[in-house]
Formats: sequence, structure tokens, C-alpha cells
Amino acid sequence: MRVVAGERKGMPLKAITGTTTRPTTDKVKESIFNMIGPFFSGGIALDLFAGSGGLGIETLSRGASKAIFVEKDGRAFQTLQENIKKCRYEAVAETFKTDAARAVKGLLKREIQLDYLFLDPPYHKKEYYDLLNSLVDHGKLSEDAIIVCEHSVEVNLPSSYGKYTLARQETYGGTIISIYRNEL
Repeated sequence: MRVVAGERKGMPLKAITGTTTRPTTDKVKESIFNMIGPFFSGGIALDLFAGSGGLGIETLSRGASKAIFVEKDGRAFQTLQENIKKCRYEAVAETFKTDAARAVKGLLKREIQLDYLFLDPPYHKKEYYDLLNSLVDHGKLSEDAIIVCEHSVEVNLPSSYGKYTLARQETYGGTIISIYRNEL
């Protein structure tokens, strides 16, 4: 695993061993950013099931001004913190070792607008995609926010989350990347 592009291009990232997380491969990560970017002028990212932090770190490397990482697994969280430190993003990264539902409740209390939302929960936990509704309903996404959902081919997501509609969908083996945008 590595940072694919931007100011930290080529920086190797530590991955988590075992089956508790499923890191997004470099090939899929590059495809995601070719679809949504590839580079940004500021903005806040939320990497909700961060694992080792690959998607949020990639967003920072490509120009986002801040990233919020949420991961509840202890080993994954430690690896996430190591990767952030290695990339020297401590000043622009917030990390939370907690469950995604609790993290979203905390975000609802903050004055924040998210520009990039990455949602890659455990594939067997389809209910976690419902957290999107809470963020949308409480106005926590900017008008031009981009939502990226990584899910199993067995999971069918809705055509929209509020005003954010499915703009693109790509399949990579057993994984689907669904991208939602506000089509103003």
C-alpha cells in the first residue's frame, strides 16, 4: 500500500495484517480518485471506517485541508496513527477510536461541513450505510460534497441519499465503488 499521487506520492503506508480490515487496493484507490478528483483545493474529508487510513491520507496528499479518521479496531487505529505520523499529517488529521455510529453522533453536534465522505464498512454490516442519511439530514455535507461508498456486489445501495444521487458506479471483482454527488 502506498500514496498514489500528490505531495506524498509514493510514500509507503503500513497495512494491517489479519482479517479485521480490508484495505482498498492501490489500483482501486487510483480509480476512485480519477473519478472524483484527481486533485483538490482544500476541503474536509471524513474517512468513516478508516482502517489504516489510505483513503483519507490520499485525500490530504491530493490537496484536502483536513481529514477526520474514525476507526474502532485497536490494531487498525494504531496503524492509522503511524501512517498519519509517517506522512507528517498530524496537524491536519483528527483521529477517533470509536464506533462509526458514535462518531456520527459527535459530528452532528459540531459546526462542520464535509466535502469528501468515504464509507467502507465491513461488507456484512449494510446498516452502516444508513449513517449517510443522518449526515445528509443534518446538513453536514457541503453542497458539492462527494460521497464514495465501497461495498460488496451483494449490497444494493439506494439511488440517492437526500439530494446526493448516484453519479457513477464501477465494479472491481467482488467490490463496487458507488459515487454520489449533488447534481445541483
